[in-house]
Amino acid sequence: MDTAYIASGLAVGFLVGLTGVGGGSLMTPLLVFLFGFAPTTAVGTDLLFAAITKTGGTWVHHKNHRSVEWKVVGLLGAGSIPAAVAVIYLLEKFGAQKQIAALLTHTLGVALILTAVALLFRNRLVKASLEIDSHDSTGRFAHWTAPATVFTGLVLGVLVTLSSVGAGALGTVALLFLYPRLPTVKIVGTDLAHAIPLTAVAGVGHWHMGNVDFQLLGSLLCGSLPGIYLGSKLSARVPEYVLRPILASLLLLIGIKFVL
Repeated sequence: MDTAYIASGLAVGFLVGLTGVGGGSLMTPLLVFLFGFAPTTAVGTDLLFAAITKTGGTWVHHKNHRSVEWKVVGLLGAGSIPAAVAVIYLLEKFGAQKQIAALLTHTLGVALILTAVALLFRNRLVKASLEIDSHDSTGRFAHWTAPATVFTGLVLGVLVTLSSVGAGALGTVALLFLYPRLPTVKIVGTDLAHAIPLTAVAGVGHWHMGNVDFQLLGSLLCGSLPGIYLGSKLSARVPEYVLRPILASLLLLIGIKFVL
């Protein structure tokens, strides 16, 4: 195992534990820019990496907090899983390797920019959703919550399969907007639970396409698991209002570099 990859897994895991932002937003750009991996390999490996690490997080949430809303997970999965399967099928059937790499690179940049915007405006979006909910005396908007959740899953399925980014920050912000009265711990637990089948299906699809480096995957896992633990321990000591703008600015710059 390469110590540089282990150290990178440790650093990303630490930041994930500290900020709560999904590893894909940080890991995939790191693999592309620092280690020179092809975007296809970076995305495919990171998807399986996310599926494994998020399984542990979901188990903790479900066992200790009972914080997974399985009905919402089902609605999201109804959109995201078919979307992931469809994207993998289209990539395998119609995409040449060079075209796939270009598509993944561009989508990764867009996903990172969206993640940065979601981080910056998260509180405003939640406030706006609460205001809409408080004025909805007839419950007419509530009728659209279920189909909107399925559609959100569909969008996440496409983005995550193409870029490995979006299941964390974008999924959380979308759920906060759709379910403003749901406790934050349930939002996080539900988003984690939904990310497992999505990243697993997309990751297996990329594996079938030859886009997964298992030696790299093992090294990243060796570093990330203790990193997440350490970051989680320190997260309460670092103000969120300090971390969020810094992280969002970093993701925005990386996203622009991918797009341009």
